[in-house]
Amino acid sequence: MPGEMVTTETARRRFALLVLPHLDDAYTLARWLTGQGADAEDVVQEACLRALRALESTEVAQPRAWLLSIVRNTAFTWIAKNRPKAMIVARDEEDDLHGNEVADSAPLPDEALIARADRSKVRDAIAGLPDVFREAIVMREINGLSYREIAESCGVPIGTVMSRLARARTLLMQALAGTA
Repeated sequence: MPGEMVTTETARRRFALLVLPHLDDAYTLARWLTGQGADAEDVVQEACLRALRALESTEVAQPRAWLLSIVRNTAFTWIAKNRPKAMIVARDEEDDLHGNEVADSAPLPDEALIARADRSKVRDAIAGLPDVFREAIVMREINGLSYREIAESCGVPIGTVMSRLARARTLLMQALAGTA
């Protein structure tokens, strides 16, 4: 049958071990990137097919970061194909603007503001972030990935991840301060 995917039993076993435990994180990231549950389900389904095909020949050291990288790439491909071009934001535009910015690991004033804010306001503020900032904050604060895992998933240096997180937190603080 055309389009039918044939996989080995080894790939299916590896899929169960390496991918299935991280499906919730995959859906969460896809949901934040696409903005809609049904779209996120489509993205995760496609990402899982890509992951299964890749498991035929790929060694995976960090399954969660690896899967989220596939989900991220699949989401951006899906968005480019299914959404108006005006909605797509250049993903590396902040590198030029904020490339030297460094995130501090000490608690920031914005964390207190975010903690006090209403959940729906936080969700709206996160949803309003440009793609690169939204994905960084979701991967870090919602999925709990380390800077290194985010860097590997996004294919960028750790410094860029730190810059994106710092900028995302600043934008969130500004958005939440305006609605407080």
